[in-house]
Amino acid sequence: MRRLEGTLLLTTCRQFCTIPTAMLNTHGSNQAIPFFNRSPTSDNIVLWNKMIAEYVRYDQLRVAQKLFDEMPVKDVVSWNTMLSGLQKAKNPHGVNKCFLQMRRDGFQPNEYTISIVLSAFLGTEFDVLVSQIHAVVVRLALNSTVFVGSALLKGYANVGDRVALVRVFDEISAKDVSSWNALVSSYMELGCTLEAQRVFDGMPERNTVSWTSLVNGYIRNKRVSKARAVFNKMRETNVVSWTVMISGYVKNQKFVDALQLFLLMLKSGTLPNHFTFSCVLDACAGCSSLILGQQVHSSIVKSGMPEDVTLSTSLIDMYAKCGNIDAAFFIFGSMPKKNLVTWNSIIGGYARHGFATRALETFDRMTKCCVRPDEVTFTNVLSACGHGGMVEEGRTLFNSMNAKFGIQPQVEHYACMVDLYGKAGELEEAEKLIQGMPFQPDVVVWGALLGACGLHSSLELGEFAANELDKLKSDHPAIYSTLSRIHGEKGVWNSVLELRHTMKDKGGQKQNAGSWVESPLALRYKN
Repeated sequence: MRRLEGTLLLTTCRQFCTIPTAMLNTHGSNQAIPFFNRSPTSDNIVLWNKMIAEYVRYDQLRVAQKLFDEMPVKDVVSWNTMLSGLQKAKNPHGVNKCFLQMRRDGFQPNEYTISIVLSAFLGTEFDVLVSQIHAVVVRLALNSTVFVGSALLKGYANVGDRVALVRVFDEISAKDVSSWNALVSSYMELGCTLEAQRVFDGMPERNTVSWTSLVNGYIRNKRVSKARAVFNKMRETNVVSWTVMISGYVKNQKFVDALQLFLLMLKSGTLPNHFTFSCVLDACAGCSSLILGQQVHSSIVKSGMPEDVTLSTSLIDMYAKCGNIDAAFFIFGSMPKKNLVTWNSIIGGYARHGFATRALETFDRMTKCCVRPDEVTFTNVLSACGHGGMVEEGRTLFNSMNAKFGIQPQVEHYACMVDLYGKAGELEEAEKLIQGMPFQPDVVVWGALLGACGLHSSLELGEFAANELDKLKSDHPAIYSTLSRIHGEKGVWNSVLELRHTMKDKGGQKQNAGSWVESPLALRYKN
């Protein structure tokens, strides 16, 4: 299979040498980072810009900012390089501050500047500034360009302004296929599938990106069957279009469909890239097929494709969810660079397999590596505490979410704590926690309490939890089964018979066990 180039190459300029240890990044990577061993002269702006660009490239934003501040003379490229670094670091506050300073210093933004700023603001509190940036664009006479117009289309789609969306498109003087594609994608992001299809049908010219944008739009709007119908009509497909459709199946939990489509992709002669493999590994994890996951891993190795952070993280997740935690840990340990998703995957794997102590030890390592946890991290570690009966550790972690990391606990974190207290028999503490929640408990929270009541035969509290579940229109058979068991242990046989009749009337029954091992797709790989 074709070798895909994706490795980072160190710059070979004579002015570069290895960066001091104190200036290495904090993500666990020991990769040598190039830097200039002598400062450029004041009139050599190009050399200054190259220095800053290299530090931005290797995520050394602090050093890049220091050099940028020391520059005796700047140009638009200098500002754009710094803005791109702040955008890459997902720092919209920094982008806004830098952009304002650029304007104060008398520099006129160009098309690239506007694109960077708009991209940095999407999905953040700064997206309300899209209209103000549009005003700057009009004043600079950049509104008629395709590049800026496409960026503004995405910006207005993000804030849900359909009227402005049409106005921006009309302002583009020479519309090409990319601007039409941007309009289709923007309508899809707004959920206007009919308008998107109408625009697509009326396009003067279409390319593979046009078709892929339409497919991706239907997937985004949960219309995966329609997306597949459009995909089947494509005369020309490439690795991106195949990957988008496979990813769409995975996002909609149609894992077998994703794997079957991957087989069709291979038969078509299209070679997968690391994004494709990552999606396929997620599909293997979703249907718990270790055999297929190992086959995909073997294909990755045979292809000679470098395992980047995203692909390696998908391998960790697949092995952990398919039951081979040792393989997951081996891949995790061999990774030179890890991101937050990588740490979350291995911690979640430990939690799922009941290795609570190892999960908490890994969490401690993660924080010591200066990787800041997020909501998913705490869901994993609290779940690990629940599996290991580590009440005090769980309580400490839960309290540290807001106090130490500024993360507000969500309903899933409360559900983990209710489960933790419930399994430990601290039912009053679990009930107290539920009563103190800043939002209404959901089915998962009350279900965790009911399960704990069944574990410890708490009849009164169990009936209370079941009543709350009934208010939420939840009639899962497990509710009646748990209550029936509690009543039986208490000797209240009349209630047991009533609950069994209710369960029968609602069609509740034990589900047969199932396995993915003998699925048609798995059998195909066995032969």
